[in-house]
Amino acid sequence: MKILLRTEEKGPYTECDVKRGSTVEDLYKRVAGELPYKVLMAKVENRYVELTYKLNKSCRVEFLDIRNRAASLVYQNSISLIFLKAFHEVVPGVKATIDNYLSQGLYIVVHRKGGITGVEIREISARMKELIDADIPITSEVLDRKEAIERMKKRGMDARLKLLESVPQMKHIPYYVLEGERDFFYGLMVPSTGYIDKFKLKLYHGNILLRMPVPAHPGSVPKFNDEKRLYEAFVRQTKWDDILGINYVADLNDRVFNDDYRDIITLDEALHVKQIGAIADMITKQKKRIVLIAGPSSSGKTTFAKRLCILLRVNGLKPMYMGTDDYFVNRDETPLDEHGEPNYEDLDALDIELFNRNMNDLLAGETVDMPVFDFIKGEKVFGTRFTKIDEKTVVVIEGIHALNEELTKFIPKREKFKIYICPLNQLNIDRHNRVRSADGRLIRRIVRDHQYRGYSAQDTLKNWPKVRAGEDKNITPYADSADVYFNSFHVYELPVLRKYAEPLLAAITPDDPEYAEADRILHFIRFFAPIEDDSVISNYSIMREFIGGKVLVD
Repeated sequence: MKILLRTEEKGPYTECDVKRGSTVEDLYKRVAGELPYKVLMAKVENRYVELTYKLNKSCRVEFLDIRNRAASLVYQNSISLIFLKAFHEVVPGVKATIDNYLSQGLYIVVHRKGGITGVEIREISARMKELIDADIPITSEVLDRKEAIERMKKRGMDARLKLLESVPQMKHIPYYVLEGERDFFYGLMVPSTGYIDKFKLKLYHGNILLRMPVPAHPGSVPKFNDEKRLYEAFVRQTKWDDILGINYVADLNDRVFNDDYRDIITLDEALHVKQIGAIADMITKQKKRIVLIAGPSSSGKTTFAKRLCILLRVNGLKPMYMGTDDYFVNRDETPLDEHGEPNYEDLDALDIELFNRNMNDLLAGETVDMPVFDFIKGEKVFGTRFTKIDEKTVVVIEGIHALNEELTKFIPKREKFKIYICPLNQLNIDRHNRVRSADGRLIRRIVRDHQYRGYSAQDTLKNWPKVRAGEDKNITPYADSADVYFNSFHVYELPVLRKYAEPLLAAITPDDPEYAEADRILHFIRFFAPIEDDSVISNYSIMREFIGGKVLVD
């Protein structure tokens, strides 16, 4: 049987002979010694599969290692199961929740007074290493709905039972088993523990950080960076969820099924307004003149900035909103990327000296001839925008590099107030299956790109890896330098976005290269009961930036 095999993502295919009924893992073992990293999963005819998948006909096979973001999720799922096995052996009877992604690892909350100790963490780590060194098989079993419900009732798994009851389309429930540790995971797994060879456990705020390699650092666990602001944002969101009475997806689904979601939307929007108002008050009290706003794609930066401007006006200030695009260097000076193409996202694509000079002159009360960039000619145009501000003016600047100190290095620190905005999801499927904030942003972008830019979901998925790479380089490394984090996540947003995103994703066919990602996202978003009537959402809401009906965004 002939197989077309690709061992490197986007590399060439080579033809090889495979015995019918062989697994993808059998094929991988033939070339494993030639590859730089362990393969964690594969794509077979544009569909994600585990390495245990059997090859019964000629097809295309593409190996994926941890440099691929989907494969990194397989690493996370697998190491989570290994961790839970070791955790339950070391501290029996204690529950743990895989809460969110923090400091390039999984933040795990231990549900015990006093949390966890350093000694116990070392014991858990040692046991995990034993399990990994033993290369124990991770097996899977699929239960039908009735059998799964009965098992959950017997084991007192009320939260998971509630989830299953709220997702009636789930007819078969996948479980993974590691030496008696049996758990439901909605993602894929490696075939044995030996595939997961790098991790570190760290005591953090009385709980545990489970850190591992990431796509940008595939060969080792990255150096620890304490993301204090991000941690504080997650803690704040947890309190918001308690106020809303929504702890897991099943709780939200109940409110949707009972037609009781409108109150959730109204209260959630009010919490946003309250936080933006608090930020406006901080800027006013501290007498800041330059407000810098940055965040990854689809965070709702523009709507947030304009809402902030309104609340600054309420405080008696005169905000002046601007971006940094008018400060691009002329096109013939634009830096090139590794492919020789213009790199407009690089900091060097901006005229930093002119930007700083203009901002300082404005702060000094001078009239400034601010540029307007002509994107057709590819050059800055002067003489059309003379600007002067007074002591009550606050310049609100949104841009990719806004938090990078290099952008504003000549502006006095006392004048600057930095805001990082990102939708930080805290609403998980259950205690062991988290919802990735990046997936929420991707769904936002799919909907917005279709609504406002005429892009298909396939277009968005194709460009997403490049977008994420740009964020990793230019935005997220500077997040913790912000004075405040604003979490733009709405607890109700995925049920609202589902009705827009689902048909767009479903239009991607198995012949399309982006099918695997579309299929993964479709399976995930279907855990959320759809909200069909979104008319109750305020026209000033950040969500209107994506679903339409906006007021604050031009």
